[in-house]
Amino acid sequence: MKKGDKVRFLHETGGGTVSGFQGKNIVLVEDEDGFEIPMLMTDVVVIGNEDYSTTNVVNAKAKEQRASSDGRSIKALMRDGEDDAERGARESGAGQGGKADEIDYSKVTFRPPVEERKGGNQLSAYLAFVPIDIKEVTHTRFETYLVNDSNYYLNCIYLVAEGNSWTLRWQGEVEPNTKEFIEEFGREELNTLDRVAIQMTAYKREKPFTLKPTTDVQFRIDGVKFYKLHTFEENEFFEQPALLYTIIENDRVTRPLVLDAQRLKEQMYHTEPADKTRVARRPQVITRRKGDEDVVVVDLHADALLDTTAGMTSMDILNYQLDKFRKTLAEHSNEKGRRIIFIHGKGEGVLRQALINDLRYRYKSYTYQDASFQEYGYGATQITIK
Repeated sequence: MKKGDKVRFLHETGGGTVSGFQGKNIVLVEDEDGFEIPMLMTDVVVIGNEDYSTTNVVNAKAKEQRASSDGRSIKALMRDGEDDAERGARESGAGQGGKADEIDYSKVTFRPPVEERKGGNQLSAYLAFVPIDIKEVTHTRFETYLVNDSNYYLNCIYLVAEGNSWTLRWQGEVEPNTKEFIEEFGREELNTLDRVAIQMTAYKREKPFTLKPTTDVQFRIDGVKFYKLHTFEENEFFEQPALLYTIIENDRVTRPLVLDAQRLKEQMYHTEPADKTRVARRPQVITRRKGDEDVVVVDLHADALLDTTAGMTSMDILNYQLDKFRKTLAEHSNEKGRRIIFIHGKGEGVLRQALINDLRYRYKSYTYQDASFQEYGYGATQITIK
């Protein structure tokens, strides 16, 4: 470098002509306005007759760095000045520019606020079975859903009984006013769904709410229903007909359709105090359908069996109905092939389940099924003496 050489500054914009030197390390650079600027020799580069554009400055700087480096790239040289904190910030995407600054959207946890509907602060939830092809109901497969018709989140567990033990089939969260797919199954699996249970806890996110009791409900799933077209009804949750079991509706938990056998036995043989009001009772109501002498029809409704239920508890009435049920079966026990239809009503399903419990454990050889829907609706069971 000598007087008269044109130079550019490496670390800032500008340059000029070398007008002199101070000591061994300082060069005086005269700019285009005639001012002399002292600069370290290492901070200027000779550019000959080139212009002073920014492009030339960058190119000159790069050449100077390459000339003084050990062959590493400019990017590597730039990183030499980083401390550990800066390097960590750059590599985690906190730096400026480059792919490191791209947002990893998989880590975004923002949830849009739930749109609540009027009346949705009372819990309503359903277990739904939906045929995939309703036109082929005797051959189609089915889908299982949990329907949450409320403004609450539901943390649910779906269980299936295997003998005296239970198997977890699904666990998860059902968002407010949505339905959640659980599983798909075929007819070959119907026997494994004989008894199912739903346990769930309700809550809201990021806002106060009314505490709801934990729900624990069991259902007896009747496989025969899956072969009947009328079982699947139009509903507001699915575009196609579905079979719905109510878990809870308007904060009222459905009464379990499965009664514990031991508990039922204890309640059936429970003795009430001796001063209970005596009840006048009618004879058992038995009718036979015209033209079908092998069918016996028995109405088990309390008002068909009793003149009055004054002083009776619900368990008293249930015991009396079961007693009539057993006496009827005993009366016809020797009549092989005899069909008996017991009208028990739909109600909450307690009487029907008590009858089914007896059939499973007391009358294992007898077969049973839902009676004709056209004649009795949902509230009758047909039993065949074997």
